[in-house]
Amino acid sequence: MTLNCLIIDDEPLSRDVLTDFAGMCPELNLVGTCNDALEAGQMLAKQKVDLLFLDINMPKLSGISFVKSMRESPLFILVTAYPEYALEGFEIDAVDYLLKPVSFERFRTAVNRAVERYSSNRENTQPAHIMLRADKKDYRIELEHILYLEAQGDYVRFVTEKQNLTVHGTLKEFIEMLPAACFERIHKSYVIALNKVEYLEGNLVKVGEYKLPVSLHFRENLLAKLKW
Repeated sequence: MTLNCLIIDDEPLSRDVLTDFAGMCPELNLVGTCNDALEAGQMLAKQKVDLLFLDINMPKLSGISFVKSMRESPLFILVTAYPEYALEGFEIDAVDYLLKPVSFERFRTAVNRAVERYSSNRENTQPAHIMLRADKKDYRIELEHILYLEAQGDYVRFVTEKQNLTVHGTLKEFIEMLPAACFERIHKSYVIALNKVEYLEGNLVKVGEYKLPVSLHFRENLLAKLKW
């Protein structure tokens, strides 16, 4: 899972530090930095953003006022040199509150909290089915019937308990459509439904009647999700 993030801070040094830290977190995709809230508003109008790193004391419009002005705000982490704003920050549902100067360890903790919140929000709003287009037809696929997905060049094959469909797109695109708590990538070419796993043996996992390869790179995450 990758979160598009935006840094909003009028202090160049602070922006540079946060930019460096964001680059050290694989869960983050930094889409830009802004000097003030007005510039950020323009960027949000044209760019999907999942997480804001937001300074509080900025010219023109404070970070807190900026959040309150939005009809629907992305997740946000407040960054400031002033601890007295902490209570107000949490009253507007900040994921976390970072005091300057920010250490990477504290930044990392805040990112983990944001990822957990984002995952939880997705699971609570995730529909029970997805719509797929194949062979000029639209198919309704119940998530509970999916066994696994397989990348095949510019296409992805959905293997379910009832039918198989080959759909144009990338594995990454379809992963974003599925609840993270229920599906896990096990290989550059495979994503599986966790509740369909029968057993894991060496570098193979049994899903339904299929045995699929598990890359060493993904094995640890798979075991953690399975809680084995």
